[in-house]
Amino acid sequence: MDAEAQESFREFVANRSSALLKTAVLLSGGDRHAGEDLLQNALIKAAGRWHRIDEPEAYVRQVLYRQQVSRWRLKWPRRELSVAEPPETGTDPDTSGAAELRLVMRGALARLTARQRTVLVLRYFEDLPEGEVAGILGCSVGTVRSATHRSLARLRALAPELAVLGPAADEQRPSRDYSPVEVRQ
Repeated sequence: MDAEAQESFREFVANRSSALLKTAVLLSGGDRHAGEDLLQNALIKAAGRWHRIDEPEAYVRQVLYRQQVSRWRLKWPRRELSVAEPPETGTDPDTSGAAELRLVMRGALARLTARQRTVLVLRYFEDLPEGEVAGILGCSVGTVRSATHRSLARLRALAPELAVLGPAADEQRPSRDYSPVEVRQ
């Protein structure tokens, strides 16, 4: 856009943006923030085609209408919920333990080989079943199992502090209460 077109666009925005904003707010159901977003997107589209637009206000209004109709057609409307106060984070305001755990985990993962890291990320971060991991890596399910076992062992060896920072081992595993079976004679 040349200097003359830029000045013309700035003039248009300065003179007509308040009226266009009112239209955008009404189109978005009275939500001022959604209206501002709608108008900003319409003005961005207009700026890109400014030198070809004959009637700028009609063009911007048409873009506003079409964008709002596109928003209505979304299968799941993307709306933000505005609240007066931020939601409560949790019962423990001290999150330094979680941050320390993330830092230790990141450092330990960085010290693993690429294959070990990949297996652990696919299995535990992406939560993929062993069969899918095997398909992605091009190996057998047994290879994924053994690689996962070895990777976890190496991770524990590289960062024994993870056991101290994380939840207790008893809390991670389901409790197995094996009662002795009575033998009848």
